[in-house]
Amino acid sequence: MATVEPIRSREDIKKVEKILSNQSKRNLLLFTIGTNCGLRISDILALNVKDVKEKNYIQIIEKKTGKFKKFPINAKLKPMLQEYTKNKSLEEPLFSTIFHNRLDRSAAYRIINSACAKAGLEERIGTHTLRKTFGYHHYQQFKDVVILQKIFNHFSPQITLRYIGIEQDQIDESYKNFIL
Repeated sequence: MATVEPIRSREDIKKVEKILSNQSKRNLLLFTIGTNCGLRISDILALNVKDVKEKNYIQIIEKKTGKFKKFPINAKLKPMLQEYTKNKSLEEPLFSTIFHNRLDRSAAYRIINSACAKAGLEERIGTHTLRKTFGYHHYQQFKDVVILQKIFNHFSPQITLRYIGIEQDQIDESYKNFIL
């Protein structure tokens, strides 16, 4: 399985958001939750309306680890969630198809991959790109690998840096700046 990359440019993130906003509120929200919460796609797709409607926090049991996770809904997501859920019943999936089935991983992949391709991104893109994008930009903003390690439930800071592509960025930079 090929490793996917984070979207490193905020400008590219905005391009993808614009493309998705022209498609549907659902697709934009899927992307925005992924890039603003750092959840795995399996946890995003498992959300129900009741998990987010009129809430200040999202609380889940992570599918992969079985660990409890609680985090605040940020100022970008709050109004999006309010608008998106206003006419939805609490028991329905947050992300569903036109047939009212829960959106699955392959559909989410097609949505994300297609929007990124239309935005001209050349990186290897997948659903995990959303989580890695969150991590990359969280690290760039706060420079706190330990907090990010805890958010991701990683074993060590080195794993987190490699996971979000910082290690490769540092290697690339050292090569660019080394001339003999």
